[in-house]
Amino acid sequence: MTLSLSKITADIGARVLGVNPADDLSDETVAQLRTALGEHKALVLDAPGLDVAGQERFAARFGPLTTAHPTVPGGETPHVLDVDAEISKANEWHTDVTFVVTPPAISTLRSIVIPPYGGETLVANSAAAYRSLPEPLRAWADTLWAVHTNVYDYAEPRPQRKAAEAAYRETFESVPYESVHPVVRVHPETGERGLFIGGFVRGIVGLSTTESRDVLRLLQAHVTRPEHVLRWSWQPGQLLVFDNRITQHYAIDNYDDQPRRLSRITVAGDIPVSVSGERSRALLGDSSHYSAVPADAVPERSVAA
Repeated sequence: MTLSLSKITADIGARVLGVNPADDLSDETVAQLRTALGEHKALVLDAPGLDVAGQERFAARFGPLTTAHPTVPGGETPHVLDVDAEISKANEWHTDVTFVVTPPAISTLRSIVIPPYGGETLVANSAAAYRSLPEPLRAWADTLWAVHTNVYDYAEPRPQRKAAEAAYRETFESVPYESVHPVVRVHPETGERGLFIGGFVRGIVGLSTTESRDVLRLLQAHVTRPEHVLRWSWQPGQLLVFDNRITQHYAIDNYDDQPRRLSRITVAGDIPVSVSGERSRALLGDSSHYSAVPADAVPERSVAA
């Protein structure tokens, strides 16, 4: 069987036609889905009968699953993170869980409750962003490293928060994590280079806070260029799969606080590698309960100072 795909935009996104992720998929179909994900970075599948067990089975065909989150407890199962607008809104550009040394490779989002308008998810192709950089800036970016941390959350500080939001934020930051990753990551399967930044970045190694902000603003502007972005309008019973190693995403808060709920399950990833072949390093926090971490990658400072 040859996978039937319909491109959504030139740079990112494809609809997968005729494949139900709730089915017992063949190895050949899974291999074609993995190839399609490498090419299109984000895939959308219709999944009207998919439940949490089916989402776990589907995601596990791509590799071992992480737990829900390093600090936030799981939902229906230990692998499920409830993405519930009543608790938290991820309305800032980010790549999932980059504050640990082994961020997830693949993220799957299943729509459960969708508002009657708004609530789209944006997904950006960070490989296209890297290719769009002027050559001198691209060469410099190849040499840069950035510190990522969960204490510098992708949700911007607000003067006032709902009690549920404040409690979630406190849980999210209850154990501090820091990792240093290359600003340009080499994809372990395709060999593509992509900008590996986003909202968990605290700063660029060797630069001041002001300098870091200016550099990150410049690089991030290339990530979020409209032609690099998929804007997906959800329907109930859909599954969005994106390659977390070479994308960023953003949940638009444009639905007037109406109910919006998704289910996230992620596939474990490896340690990012730079253009020069150096691996990322954990600076603070042992995340081995979340995703397998090689012994030599566990930091000496595994608890907060």
